[in-house]
Amino acid sequence: QARLVESGGGSVQPGGSLRLTCATSGFPFSSYAIGWFRQAPGKEREAVSCISRSGMSINYADSVKGRFIISRDSAKNTVHLQMNRLQPGDTGIYYCVADESYEAVAGRISLDFNFAVRGQGVQVTVSS
Repeated sequence: QARLVESGGGSVQPGGSLRLTCATSGFPFSSYAIGWFRQAPGKEREAVSCISRSGMSINYADSVKGRFIISRDSAKNTVHLQMNRLQPGDTGIYYCVADESYEAVAGRISLDFNFAVRGQGVQVTVSS
């Protein structure tokens, strides 16, 4: 059974850092692009970052460029999202998604969040 399990969320003060991990299982890791979306209260869900199957293509939302770094570890079938200089606007539930379509995990085409695989989400709260 294909699964994505997010971890690493929590509460942090502005300017702090968190590292999210998406552990994958049950599907061929190298065949899927992986992405992170977030949902803040009262706001639309947005694509945060994604990485292609090979790791050669990476995309970031303008709001996180220069602060977040995505990476994938093929030996452990995991994807990490290093989040630095966190701001209150980064607060939300972060979801890991996987799909064969890079354009979909990048948020450039809509699947109505019906990705091939989707995690349950992890809470990130940035507050002083």
